[in-house]
Order: sequence, then structure tokens, then C-alpha cells
Amino acid sequence: MNKPFSESGLSQHARDWVKSLYLQRHPEGGYFAEVYRAGGMIPGEVLPQHGGARTYLTSIYFMLPPGDLSRFHRLKSDEIWYHHCGGSLNIHQIDLQGSHSVFRLGKNLAAGDSLQIVIKAGCWFGAVVAGNEEALVGCAVAPGFDFADFELADRAQLLAKYPQHEKIINRLA
Repeated sequence: MNKPFSESGLSQHARDWVKSLYLQRHPEGGYFAEVYRAGGMIPGEVLPQHGGARTYLTSIYFMLPPGDLSRFHRLKSDEIWYHHCGGSLNIHQIDLQGSHSVFRLGKNLAAGDSLQIVIKAGCWFGAVVAGNEEALVGCAVAPGFDFADFELADRAQLLAKYPQHEKIINRLA
């Protein structure tokens, strides 16, 4: 079982980001602030999987400090993650075929980091800091994010469906 994350453990740098970017706790873990929501709407009749109209695009800042984690969750839309500053993240994904992969998001390109990664709609994913430095990233979702399209993983259900990924499921669900 994962221990609850303590905000008192944030570095001064992370506390500064929380204050200056107006970040708040996210249900999956970490901190976020919505920074953009497109004004246009995609009609619900062309998005049957979403159950209603959605804005064209949304974007957030997301900060994950060491010791915290982004728990497994999935969205009904594609999500692009962009590295802004700080340390690297390991983003774990279980795709629609049940394969587990790890994407490294960060600025150290020589070590194999990517500056952006894409998580396809319906894939389970979560993240952990790769080192000892908090990571600040941006996440863009299209069609735009709505909490009705967000599903936090149930550990027992994921283990029943993907027993071969027990170790990472126990860590991130």
C-alpha cells in the first residue's frame, strides 16, 4: 500500500512552483493547474465515447515531487506530456493490448529522455520521478479534459486483468 504523500516534504523549489503557478493537489497524485481551455466545442454526437460535447483542447501544468506518484488512471482522450523543467519522469503505461512500457520524459536527451510523449486514449498510465528532483511538465488533452472522462484505477481489477504486471500495478494503483 502506498503511503499518503506529505506536502511538508516539498523542496523550496517545489513550494515556489505550487505558489507561483497556483497548483493544487490532483486526485491521481502530484499538483496541477489548468492553464488553457479552448473556447470551441466538439459536438457530443461526434464523440459517442465521451458521452457529450467537449472543448477542443485543454492544457495543464503538472508537478510531481520525489516521494509522490501519479497513480494509474486513464482518459477517453489522447494526452501529450511535455517536459518543462526539473527532473525526469518515468511514465508507466499498460496499453490496450496489455503490454507494459515505460517512457522517460525529461531534458537529458543523451540519457534517452524525450521532451514529449503521447498516451493514447484508453491506456492506463501513471508516473514516478526518476531521480531526486521534482518535475514540472505540461499535459495537453484533445478532445479537452473533463473529469467525467477520468478513471482512477482499481488495483484489484487491474491485477485480475493484467496479473503479469503485478509489481508495477501494486506500486501505482
